[in-house]
Amino acid sequence: MSFGVLAMIVLAGLAGPLLSSGRRALVPVVVGEIAAGVLIGHSGLGWLNPEDPTTAFLAAVGFAMLMFVAGMHVPLREPGLLSGARRGGLAVVVTALLAPVAGIALALVSGTHHAAIYALLLASGSAAIVLPALEEQGLLGDARALTVMAQVALADVAAIVLLPLVLEPSRALRAALGGVFVTLCVVGLYGVVRVVHHRTWVRQLRRRSKKRGWALDLRLSLLILFGLVWVAQRSGTGVLVAGFGVGLMVSAIGGPRRLSRQVTGVAQGLMVPLFFVVLGARLDLRALGQHPSLIALAAGLVALNIIVHVAAALLTRQPLAAGLAATAQLGVPAAVVTLGLQLHILTDGEGAAIVAAALASLALTAVGVTLLGREGSTSEAVANDPHPKPGQ
Repeated sequence: MSFGVLAMIVLAGLAGPLLSSGRRALVPVVVGEIAAGVLIGHSGLGWLNPEDPTTAFLAAVGFAMLMFVAGMHVPLREPGLLSGARRGGLAVVVTALLAPVAGIALALVSGTHHAAIYALLLASGSAAIVLPALEEQGLLGDARALTVMAQVALADVAAIVLLPLVLEPSRALRAALGGVFVTLCVVGLYGVVRVVHHRTWVRQLRRRSKKRGWALDLRLSLLILFGLVWVAQRSGTGVLVAGFGVGLMVSAIGGPRRLSRQVTGVAQGLMVPLFFVVLGARLDLRALGQHPSLIALAAGLVALNIIVHVAAALLTRQPLAAGLAATAQLGVPAAVVTLGLQLHILTDGEGAAIVAAALASLALTAVGVTLLGREGSTSEAVANDPHPKPGQ
């Protein structure tokens, strides 16, 4: 690693905003970042070596920041979240029942032995994708959107907790104990922060930090994040549990807006794009193109993702658009591929297929959220029409 390589990674990361800047077609930023990584990595020009120790470590930091941001996006303090939790929780249960069947079927068809991994992917969600999409459409106060948010948040948390157990079943007991220990640490820290949060000296110190630009909230958040990641690794669990747990803690406390802006600056400005560029560099799209079975695997994940979530939506009396909106996958597939490649559970081609399916889910979510917005506008227009047409 050198400053030249780092500059190249940052330059590659700019492909995300550039591709997303168009007015007509909304392309998620992560698509451009991964595509740029593919171009300069193993599948392309070979300029970036993702196995370089420094590059790999910085990517791990970016992964921890991604999980941190994903946890912060879980709307724990959203007033209407509880109202949608019942139906959203029921949709999660239905998804959890359907996903294993779909995962087993996909494993049999593809000839792989990763049924549990496929089931976890199909049952997962991504609050970090769905929440901003709903907010952009002005749907945060909509009852249907609140149900989707509750469903995705619950699925997100459950998938993050179960992922280490699925990837390393032989170390399930140690991973479970490590996860419990990290969770207890998060709960303990949350209790401490709640106790001292409103103390006079703490408020004075935070005001002084804001006035003098010390960024103490950010520094303490990063201290807790990296400290818990170290504890998680030492106790046998993974980076994702610690990062996601710290993000949930910040979301539950309701950190100041400047903390969100600072985290966004550090994470989305450098570390998360770095992670996705390095992830793209690790993928072997040539293997994906040379093996039709891997293309079928990606297509199968996309198709079953739609089937599972749309079926869960219809069985819980939600509109079809809500099922499409809930298909978003980002953090969990990224974690599965990152850890799966490190542990040699997945091949490069399988990792590329999983990432391709996850990117397709972002487009599905965009379609679902757009349809939800249109249905809401149509319903509102009909309700406000003093002279409805026959049949309305």
